[in-house]
Amino acid sequence: MRQRLRRVVATCAALLLAAGCATGRVGEPIPDGDDVAKYVGTKFAATLGRLDDDLGETEPRKSTHRSFMRINELKSDNTVTAIQVGSPPDRFYKNHSNRNSADYRDYFLPAGSDVEYTLLGPDYASLAPTPWVSMPYSGEGLNICFWGGYLTVCKIFTAVNRSMESSEVDKTAKSLADGSTELTIGMPLRIFLEERIVVLPDWLLEEIPESLLDKVIDTRILLSPEGDLKEIEMQGLLSDSGQEVEIKQHYEVLEPPTEHEIPAVPSPDEVTELTTDKEIDEFYDRMSEITSSRE
Repeated sequence: MRQRLRRVVATCAALLLAAGCATGRVGEPIPDGDDVAKYVGTKFAATLGRLDDDLGETEPRKSTHRSFMRINELKSDNTVTAIQVGSPPDRFYKNHSNRNSADYRDYFLPAGSDVEYTLLGPDYASLAPTPWVSMPYSGEGLNICFWGGYLTVCKIFTAVNRSMESSEVDKTAKSLADGSTELTIGMPLRIFLEERIVVLPDWLLEEIPESLLDKVIDTRILLSPEGDLKEIEMQGLLSDSGQEVEIKQHYEVLEPPTEHEIPAVPSPDEVTELTTDKEIDEFYDRMSEITSSRE
């Protein structure tokens, strides 16, 4: 993905030269903004289906995704931190509530393992008699987006791709002082919800009025001078007839991690093994009862 994104930025620079603006004005829209934004958007969208080329590399990677959503008075607010280290990589991601320190789950996939381990926070302690549970990992050989640490950013890219296809939403491209490229687009709430960027229970989805679904969420994508993904921000406060939906999403690529940020494989006496489909389904059903509670 990195090489393709670099080509997008390089081609954009060539268009600037052809327009007689050798550097463009940093911090301002690229000349012929609408046409260039459409071109950049099309090229960028073409890379989304191959996101695993970048995420699937074995170099150390660390990212955070702060996710906040409010529907009237009900809020969802959590941070996912994804870490991979080694070749082949150990993968570890933490899903922690920003409002309740007891609400967390940490997921550890050792390199080459066919088992994934989950550390249960206090709110989930009733799900197993041990601090960890394990279950077979069925994502080997599949797209890297199957792994939970990258699942949501992949959903965001899919939603951006769908939004890019619409002629009714604004799209812009802007060069920044440090050589980075900033792409912005309006993402319809309908697409945001359909791609399940924030997973909501059905009863809560039903509280979102139809009149809000075509309103847009401002989405900003920042690429480094080399064309690497650095940051994604999404913000929107949508309202109609007394109903409100507020969205704040912030995905950021951080400095590479070290092996010290990866936990050790838990000892057998710390792990409850879930091996059958029935056991796994019951585990997730009970977890869903906790996560979808109105409380």
